[in-house]
Amino acid sequence: MPTSTRPLAPLREDWNRVLCVAAHPDDLEYGAASAIARWTAQGKQVSYLLLTSGSAGIDGMRPSECGPIRMAEEREGAREVGVHTVDFLDYLDGVVEYGLPLRRDIARVIRREQPDVVVGYAFTERLGGGIVNQADHRAAGLATLDAARDAANRWIFPELCEDEALEPWPGVRFVCFTASPQATHGVDVTGFLERGIASLRAHRAYMSGLGVAAFDPAEFLTEVAQSHGARLGVDLGVAFEVYELMPGSATAI
Repeated sequence: MPTSTRPLAPLREDWNRVLCVAAHPDDLEYGAASAIARWTAQGKQVSYLLLTSGSAGIDGMRPSECGPIRMAEEREGAREVGVHTVDFLDYLDGVVEYGLPLRRDIARVIRREQPDVVVGYAFTERLGGGIVNQADHRAAGLATLDAARDAANRWIFPELCEDEALEPWPGVRFVCFTASPQATHGVDVTGFLERGIASLRAHRAYMSGLGVAAFDPAEFLTEVAQSHGARLGVDLGVAFEVYELMPGSATAI
């Protein structure tokens, strides 16, 4: 069966805290934000961690000007879906490298936030629809998956315990990746898509800087949500590729 039509299992939602990790402002808004709106409406605690400021994202704007604007737009977009904790690391947009420093920095935040679930952006070479994935996304996604396990091990990055008093956190049940062509699970976002659209529209400077690549957020996100919803058996959905760190923890019964 083609990946685009494979049925999606409903994602379990019997958890309370989620940390969303992405390379750039706007990554989470390309679909995941509608699911995040559902989760905050359920009373779940959601926090964002952005690895860069997105400073290389607008061709006609110098990075020193672009970064602060995009950080502000990310915070505004997060508020549209009920998220008020948005932290940024200081990695340089466009040249994020997978490696121990990145794993350690993400593991540090996982230990601090103690999430039940982690959400990231696909680290596959291609995204859904066959689009070639960006290098930053690939590095960030794989580092996020590895950091979710690193955070649970006292002897990986022991300095987090010894110097920062951050005890291991073995509580991450599963890690979900949006935009993956190998999606396994879905979330029903019927009734929440408009908030997801508003979240992407908050990135006004970025969207206006796309030039000939510009698109309508409502049209794009609605088409994707309808496609994912059909695979989930609902009107509108968001798809995730899910990696279980605790076997049997992700699929709703």
